[in-house]
Amino acid sequence: MKDTTSKPTAIVLLSGGLDSMVTAAIAKERGYEVRALSVDYGQRHKLELNSAKKIAEKLGLASQVEIALDLRAFGGSALTDSIDVPKSGVGDDIPVTYVPARNLVFLALTTACAEAANSRDVFIGVNALDYSGYPDCRPEFIESFTETARLGTKSGIEGRPFTIHAPLQNMTKADIAAECERLNLDPSWSWSCYDPTEAGKACGLCDSCRLRKKGFAEAGITDSTAYAA
Repeated sequence: MKDTTSKPTAIVLLSGGLDSMVTAAIAKERGYEVRALSVDYGQRHKLELNSAKKIAEKLGLASQVEIALDLRAFGGSALTDSIDVPKSGVGDDIPVTYVPARNLVFLALTTACAEAANSRDVFIGVNALDYSGYPDCRPEFIESFTETARLGTKSGIEGRPFTIHAPLQNMTKADIAAECERLNLDPSWSWSCYDPTEAGKACGLCDSCRLRKKGFAEAGITDSTAYAA
């Protein structure tokens, strides 16, 4: 393996979705040794976790750690409970696919991983333009969490605070699709669908599928993902 000890280390929250894939590639392009953290939180299917493994391998990341944190014990979301995934289109209200405090929990885990690895840099693929309105994707949340991480960690109080990088924060889905192409990534390595068919195809109708398809269409780029609708 190539010696990367001289590179700064970054921890990327890698869900296996399009946004996290592009974010990991951006972190690597910026010169970091990229280590990925993926979370099995009891989501409806494992396809995105399988994609996270594939992405880590395709990008040649330094490592990928997967931890289990079963949020089905709490429920409260169509992704962790017996609630139907909406298929009628992206609305103005926060949809039932919102997982309570998910990014708050995941960023805490990613920051803990970074502190243990003596890394000061955390990357997350949140986006607050073409999205479902989740409150934990907004810039205000990222800014607030950065201060929380400074106050709540040994590294932070010793003057070595963390930088929470959100490179896709102000991008549209079309922008993200264009970044995917610029970085020579295959969209099919990633998985975005909340409710895949039994045949393993993306449903094409959930919020995540609709936003992804809209982005590639607006960018004029072919999405190599197979959709059922």
